[in-house]
Amino acid sequence: MTEPERTSERPGISRLLREHRRAWIVAGVAAVFALLAGGAVAAGAATVPPPGVAAAASTTGAPAPTATARPVADNPTVSRLRTCSVSAQAADGRLAQMQAQVRNATTGEVLFDRGGSTPSRAASVMKVLTSAAALDVLGPDYRATTTVVKGSSPGSVVLVGGGDLTLSRLPSGQDSTYDGVAHLDDLARQVKAAWSADPSNPPLTTLVLDSSFFSGPEWQPSWNTKEQGDGYMPHIAALEVDGDRDNPARATSPRSDDPVGRAGQAFADELGVSDVQRGPAPAGAAQLGSVQSPTVASLIQQALIVSDNTIAEMLGRLTAIKAGTGSDFGSINAAVVAALGSYGIDTTGIRVADGSGLSDDNAIPPNYLTQLFVKINARTGNLGVIFDGLPIAGKTGSLSYSDRFTGDAAVADGSVFAKTGWIDTRYTLSGVIHASDGTPLTFAVYALGDVGDDAKTAIDLLTAAFYRCGDDLSNN
Repeated sequence: MTEPERTSERPGISRLLREHRRAWIVAGVAAVFALLAGGAVAAGAATVPPPGVAAAASTTGAPAPTATARPVADNPTVSRLRTCSVSAQAADGRLAQMQAQVRNATTGEVLFDRGGSTPSRAASVMKVLTSAAALDVLGPDYRATTTVVKGSSPGSVVLVGGGDLTLSRLPSGQDSTYDGVAHLDDLARQVKAAWSADPSNPPLTTLVLDSSFFSGPEWQPSWNTKEQGDGYMPHIAALEVDGDRDNPARATSPRSDDPVGRAGQAFADELGVSDVQRGPAPAGAAQLGSVQSPTVASLIQQALIVSDNTIAEMLGRLTAIKAGTGSDFGSINAAVVAALGSYGIDTTGIRVADGSGLSDDNAIPPNYLTQLFVKINARTGNLGVIFDGLPIAGKTGSLSYSDRFTGDAAVADGSVFAKTGWIDTRYTLSGVIHASDGTPLTFAVYALGDVGDDAKTAIDLLTAAFYRCGDDLSNN
């Protein structure tokens, strides 16, 4: 089972994005009033508490962090002795084989480390790396284009997939599970108008489907096929509609064995033709119409907020194609790792088998994530796009569900901005904490091995303990 999209009763991506934007507006207003009330920041303070910083820590419930400390062995830049221990939360058996790292996002100093340099399966946290690579290679404004060109035989047109898996078969004006998508009926109107404008054209009779923009198998060999029937992952094809969902309006919906065929039949219905074939578009063929996907920035925010696998795989493949490493699953690793290296962070140990994190063959050391999130928190380059898409504890996305940041962990509601991860035998969480003392922290927590659903609670309690400690977090 994979963490993304959860149950069909969950809010859709469009609604969650609207809630996410409202949460940021409220947080921003609160921060302005707090700054006005508090006066100038004292000389030498590291930062003004950023938007979303919650009130002081609760003194009831789970054990509060205690005052003991030890230095971080692999971090020679430790500046002082810190006394706030999270040893009780870190020893929670529900975390099983736990790995974790926490940094001060302002100084880059490692405050807490448990196996931070060891590459491990990070589940859907992989989507953060895919997003960062896409921003570097494609840029935030890139859009995937689906085109129709004139076919080689009389009365034929070719539908050419450009890797837009969000293209919808729903009528224009009707919402799919995705925001701002292109629609087949719009494309069909363009084609009909262009076809009828040339009096030499015979009646339109045949639709040819060209999905050659992606190569290789449509299903990653290490994925569990259960994810297809359960509605979490489609076959990945360059020509696809609605992420190949049976129900385009539901985030979690079973997928088919033939996404190209489903897309082709939907377009044939729009054109009013019955002869559907497959083959390549003729070189230099005249274009009859085109539609474009949402921007990469929009796709990233939709992928992160509810952990959408389809968009993540779309971004991974488009990144590989643009980078020139290939167009199949095997080409993603070289493209993504090279792009991640462009951020000036050591990529040793990173392995990328897919864009979504569903594969057991992925590996990310927590210390890469904590360093990348320093840059995301600082909105370096285009990385602010990722921050804007992160779920917020107790507020939006996959951190607003009823089983996240509840009870004693609710002290950190509104102050943890992080990507969730869940596949069999592992739960993960990584992102940014706006701590109770105003310090921005970056963190990554992996619960690996024999873990159950309650690992999420243990991860949330440990994260809330990081929030309480802030810059006084020790490595005890």
